[in-house]
Amino acid sequence: MATIIYSITAFISLICTGIYIYIWHKHFDVNFTVIFILVPIAAVGYFLQSLAETPDAMVAAIQVCYLGGCYLQMFIVLCIFNLCQIEIKRWIRTALYCICTLVYASTLTIGYTDIFYKSMQLEMVGNQVVLTKEYGFMHTVFYGMVIVIFLSGIIAIIYSYLKKKQVPRMVILLLAIPDVICMLGYFVGRKLIVGLDPVPIGYVIAQIMFLLLAYRMSLYNVSDTVIESMIHETQLGYISFDFNYRYLGSDEIGKEIVPEIADLAVDDVFGYKPCERRIRHFLDDFKSDPTKNLFTYIVADPKGDHDKNRIFNATVNYLYDGRRRRGYIITFMDDTANRKYIQLLDTYNENLQQEVEQKTQSILEMHDNLIMSLAIMVESRDNSTGGHIKRTSEGVRILIDELKKEGKLSLSQEFCKDVIKAAPMHDLGKIAVDDAVLRKPGRFTDAEYEEMKKHAAEGGRIISEILRQTEDESFKKVAKNVAHYHHERWDGSGYPEKLAGEQIPIEARIMAIADVYDALVSKRVYKDAFSFDKANAIIMEGMGTQFDPSLQQAYEAARPRLEEYYKTQ
Repeated sequence: MATIIYSITAFISLICTGIYIYIWHKHFDVNFTVIFILVPIAAVGYFLQSLAETPDAMVAAIQVCYLGGCYLQMFIVLCIFNLCQIEIKRWIRTALYCICTLVYASTLTIGYTDIFYKSMQLEMVGNQVVLTKEYGFMHTVFYGMVIVIFLSGIIAIIYSYLKKKQVPRMVILLLAIPDVICMLGYFVGRKLIVGLDPVPIGYVIAQIMFLLLAYRMSLYNVSDTVIESMIHETQLGYISFDFNYRYLGSDEIGKEIVPEIADLAVDDVFGYKPCERRIRHFLDDFKSDPTKNLFTYIVADPKGDHDKNRIFNATVNYLYDGRRRRGYIITFMDDTANRKYIQLLDTYNENLQQEVEQKTQSILEMHDNLIMSLAIMVESRDNSTGGHIKRTSEGVRILIDELKKEGKLSLSQEFCKDVIKAAPMHDLGKIAVDDAVLRKPGRFTDAEYEEMKKHAAEGGRIISEILRQTEDESFKKVAKNVAHYHHERWDGSGYPEKLAGEQIPIEARIMAIADVYDALVSKRVYKDAFSFDKANAIIMEGMGTQFDPSLQQAYEAARPRLEEYYKTQ
């Protein structure tokens, strides 16, 4: 009976691993993959153990079983910590692996020493061979190790459920089930079920839970799903080359747009055949002047119908590996519809003027929405500032209103609009800050604070890149200044450039007040929200040192509206 159950268990485990291979995605946690490798090995080990008729065969099967026993619980708990967004230091992971390996190495001495099994013998009970053994010292260590790992996982799950609102509740539930089931199999099931070890059954149930987790987790990886969705929905094509014009790869849309590359092998040099020279010219022009990176690429209709030609905007940029430039990437976006609108404008300008304005407005709104989405994605990585960009944007709007009423600075309507529009982008530079720093649930060390401070200059650089092609130079300048200089102080002690007084752009000085005010009256992981009176006292104390004193009157006028707004948040 046991042999049948073990064989079914092994079969189901192999099927689950096959399903995992089928749905595998490059963003899956590596611990998932190791679990789906180890479970079938352990399940097959139990099946072989039920078939063993000699001591040597039994020992070999036991040693296969302990591959799962020694390592599976470790990888399960690593999954738990990773998915619960709790960092484990490298030395702890390494030490845990070494302990598991040491314990497993002791199982390899079965039959030679008494450190794991002091004694063992096979007996026939009915038609089944049963192993009788006496445990040694290292088996006790094995049980202790499993208990400690199990408790660590349970504590992490409970902590995440109570404290980490960004960890999905469904994930926490699916993590708890396999951890508990495996432990019940180890310590309870063996005593309740005589002649049958329930551990492999627990492994398979855990494997099914991790299948559900693997499928579900791909939805929570916001950065990856957004990028892939945008590529799919907007039908972007791309082709990449190294600096020697060797072909590196492309997507299917890129191959459809430039069919010549379908015959290329990876690392083939591109651009010498007549049909390849158009693309080669794009690369040559960009290499000589990186500001010239936008080109037009026309795919002619096979039947010669010019009205059915497809027109693409081809954009050449550097191909990056982290921060290192490794080659070129050409991105193709279908611009046929826009070009047809332009042609219609030439012929029917008056009739289509309103429609063109609507389309242009839609494009501008899409551009603004993309920028806002990027800001929200960056903010979603930060454990401590949820809703920060929304609140600071409203704070800037209120301060601008009071400055316009005051009339001292003679701010233009366009400038005021640009500052309000740029406010959500002030922390874009945090996208370059390491997760270990950005998501730290507590105060920073000096080194971590220095790392965090890099976000200001990095934000200015990123905005310059994002808005490089925009024709709205005034907005680009305001947005860059807001991101780059909003942590500068009036007395020159800020960062990243240590500007002082009116060296700091006025838009950054306005942003600084809204940014600090929100930090004061909002709850963070390292502090509770300050009262409005205490926050006001700190802001007023900073006038002339941290903040521009000429903005004091506008701030005081804005204070009632700020407090009324924050009461509703």
